[in-house]
Amino acid sequence: MSGTTNWAEAIRPLLKKYRKKKHPLDYQNIYQLIVMVVLSAQSTDKVINTLAPQLFDAFPDMASLAKTTPAKLFPYIRGVRNFGHKADWLTQIAKKIGKDDQIPLSMEELTALPGIGRKSANVILREAGVAPQGIIVDLHVIRVAPRLGIATGDDPKKLEQQLMDILPKKEWDAGMAMSFLGREICQPKPKCEICLMNPVCTFYKESK
Repeated sequence: MSGTTNWAEAIRPLLKKYRKKKHPLDYQNIYQLIVMVVLSAQSTDKVINTLAPQLFDAFPDMASLAKTTPAKLFPYIRGVRNFGHKADWLTQIAKKIGKDDQIPLSMEELTALPGIGRKSANVILREAGVAPQGIIVDLHVIRVAPRLGIATGDDPKKLEQQLMDILPKKEWDAGMAMSFLGREICQPKPKCEICLMNPVCTFYKESK
């Protein structure tokens, strides 16, 4: 990790580009977002976006989801990895929350729900417009952050802590910004030449 780069300043172009960009999950409200975030673990946003309309036609809100059983979710989510566990988590979440207007929006409360870890909670809080209580670290960030040189390693919790230590809280949306960069530019085979972060990127400097 670079000790000379002022990352609070260097990350700003990335934040400017992506700060208000909506998450790729095509949700319409926070209830839908929670369901889709739980389902998306180890799956792709595209898969979840495809199955979501039929699922939400059948279960349009938290109250309807709370009344069903895991087995009744299976036909709608069978194409998702670990769908059995996820169906169980979703019905447990719905029974604990009860109604859409009772959805908790704090890190502590969200991570107390089954199937929701820090990454998922950070995504939900961001999309709900709540002040950040952490930094999103997904598979894209795990790839992008070490390449940039802003953090090291591949442990999500340790990466998040490093980023929280380096960046002021007002810039904690950098996690989602790096995720978008990873999806569009800093892919496994990166498009370094067109990346707006190449002036400060360790990977780019070392590959020249």
